Amino acid sequence: QVQLVESGGGLVQAGGSLRLSCAASGIAFSINTMGWYRQAPGKQRELVAAITSGGSTNYADSVKGRFTISRDNAKNTMYLQMNSLKPEDTAVYYCNAKRWSVYKVHEYWGQGTQVTVSS
Repeated sequence: QVQLVESGGGLVQAGGSLRLSCAASGIAFSINTMGWYRQAPGKQRELVAAITSGGSTNYADSVKGRFTISRDNAKNTMYLQMNSLKPEDTAVYYCNAKRWSVYKVHEYWGQGTQVTVSS
C-alpha cells in the first residue's frame, strides 16, 4: 500500500520559514520524480517544485529563490524548505510521487498539510 505522509505545515508570520517533509512508503522512492503542489482556496492545484530521481529540480516562478526542494533516498523522504514566506503562499501543500512505465503514469498523492502565512 502506497503512503505519502506530509508534515511540517503550520502558521507562520510573513518573512518566516517552514520545512515540509514527505515520508513515502510502498513505492520505489528513488526512481520516482517527487513534487510539491499547493492549492489555495478557490484556486487550482499548482506545481510548486519537483525533483527527479537524478536530482534535477524545477520551481514555480513565484517561489524561485525562496523555496528549496530536496530528497533523501536513504530515508524515503522529500523536503521543502520554505523561506521568506508570503501571505500568498498560504495553501494546502501536497506531496506527489510519479513514475512512468511503458503504458501508463503511476502517480500518488499525500493527504496534504496546511500552510498559513499571516501578514
